[in-house]
Amino acid sequence: MIRFNCDYNEGTHPAILERLAKTNMEQIPGYGEDHYCRQAAQLLREKCQAPQADVHFLVGGTQTNLTVIASALKPYQCVISADSGHINVHETGAIEATGHRIISVPGTEGKISSAQIQQVCDAHYTEDNPEFSAQPKMVYISFPTEYGTLYTKQELQELHDVCQKNNLLLFADGARLGYALTAKKNTVSLPELAALCDVFYIGGTKVGALFGEAVVIMNPDLKKDFRYYIKQRGAMLAKGWLLGLQFLTLFEDDLYLNIARRANEFAARIKKAFQKAGFPLLYNSPTNQQFPILPNEMVKKLEKKYVLAHFGHPDDKHTVIRVCTSWATTEEHVAALEQDIADLSSL
Repeated sequence: MIRFNCDYNEGTHPAILERLAKTNMEQIPGYGEDHYCRQAAQLLREKCQAPQADVHFLVGGTQTNLTVIASALKPYQCVISADSGHINVHETGAIEATGHRIISVPGTEGKISSAQIQQVCDAHYTEDNPEFSAQPKMVYISFPTEYGTLYTKQELQELHDVCQKNNLLLFADGARLGYALTAKKNTVSLPELAALCDVFYIGGTKVGALFGEAVVIMNPDLKKDFRYYIKQRGAMLAKGWLLGLQFLTLFEDDLYLNIARRANEFAARIKKAFQKAGFPLLYNSPTNQQFPILPNEMVKKLEKKYVLAHFGHPDDKHTVIRVCTSWATTEEHVAALEQDIADLSSL
C-alpha cells in the first residue's frame, strides 16, 4: 500500500539520520542545555530576524500547544480558535484539561477573521457581569490551516491589530509551517510571522524531522519561567540535543524549505490530476494537503492501492478524502496516483 494519508508516515530525512548517527556516541548535557540546541536556537533567531526571541525545543505538537497556552493564560482566561482548529478537534480536550476554555468560531476554509475576534471580545465585555464567563486572552491560528489554506500578510496584520486593540495574544501553530512558507501563493515571510505573532512554532514532526517543534517566543511577558511549563507538561526531552541537532540540520542550507517546496510541487500535480479528471476540491489549498470530493465507489477503488484520510461526506454518495504529500513522497508514487486518477475519470 502507498500512503498518502498524512505527512509523517516515514521516519526522518536522511541528512538528519546521518547527523544523529555521527554524533551518537558523544556525551552531551541533557534537557536542551547543550551546544547543539544553542546553535539551532541562534540559527532560528537569524532566520526569523528576531535576535530578541526565545527559542525552545519541544517534543510534539499537542504538547507544544497545551504548554504554550497553559503558560500564557491565567486560570480564568480562554483562547479563541476556528471551529476546525487543531486544538479544538484533534487534541482530545488537551486545552480544556489545562483548565482553559476554547471559544470556537466558524472558520472560512479554516481561517478566522479579525471581525470575528472583535465580536467575541465585544460580546464578553458588554455582558452585565463579564467576570462570570471566561475572559478572551489569546487567538489561536494555524499556518497553514487544517485545510492547507493560508492567511495572507494583510489578514495576519489584521489579526495582529485586533489582538493589540483588545489586549489579546496571537499564537500561530506552525506544525506544517514549511509548507506555508514555500507555497506559491504565500505572502508571509518567516520574519513577518515573527513580527506579527506573540508566539509561534516551527514544526519539525510533519516537515522532515524524526520528531520535535521549535517554539519562538516574541512577547517578553511570555518568556519568564517557560522551561518550568515545558517540564510540567511533559514536553521536555531528557536527550534534548536530539531536537537541536534536527533543527540545526533542517535550517542549514535551507533544507527545511527545500523539502517542503518539493512536497508542495507534488501536491500541486495531484491537485491538477483531480481537476483534469473532473473531480472538485473542497478547499483551494496551495500546500501539501489536497481535499478532493469523490464518489464513494471511486474512493474504494483507490483504497485498494492507497491509504487515504477521510474528511467527511457532503452527501451519502460522496466522500472528501485528504491526499497528503511529504518530504519522502516519491516521483514514482505521484506518477502512479496521477495515472490512477485519470483512469477513474474513464469509469
